[in-house]
Amino acid sequence: MSREIILYIATSLDGFIAKENDDLQWLEETAGEGDAGYSDMYQSIDTIIMGKRTYDYVVDHIEPFPYSDKKCYVFTTSRSGKNEHVEFVNEEVVAFTKKLREQDGSKIWMVGGAEILDAFMKEALIDEIIITITPHLLGSGIPLFKNHNPYQDLKLVNTQRYGQMVQMHYEMRKEAE
Repeated sequence: MSREIILYIATSLDGFIAKENDDLQWLEETAGEGDAGYSDMYQSIDTIIMGKRTYDYVVDHIEPFPYSDKKCYVFTTSRSGKNEHVEFVNEEVVAFTKKLREQDGSKIWMVGGAEILDAFMKEALIDEIIITITPHLLGSGIPLFKNHNPYQDLKLVNTQRYGQMVQMHYEMRKEAE
């Protein structure tokens, strides 16, 4: 059995995950309630995948490093090796992830960014989507989903309100359903 990949992410109402300059300040100012299910999701995973821009943002804005208790892979062409928190991966993200899914372990969280998500969507590698909609219209920025993704049928598992935010939890329908 293949390990599942979760997308747990926040987006503006008009579908942007960051402003054009990777600014997430608007997200940090959102009035929410509790942790929006983050703790439950985080306990279900043992591995994290992210791109270098996402990693750089996390390192620059969150102290201490928030994922030190998980196996964390950062996809990049500019670094190699590992540090105390992450392993830098120079391989093609889809091929690497397909191998990773076949290893023993729990779920995998695809933290970001947009380029990795786009590759995963085009290859139907996401098994579960948990999207939290924030009360913002950014007008422009980095879109959650890019164009030309294949058709995928989703099953709504849950909706939840967290203060001014609404979270939708979907599972990808498998062809046998």
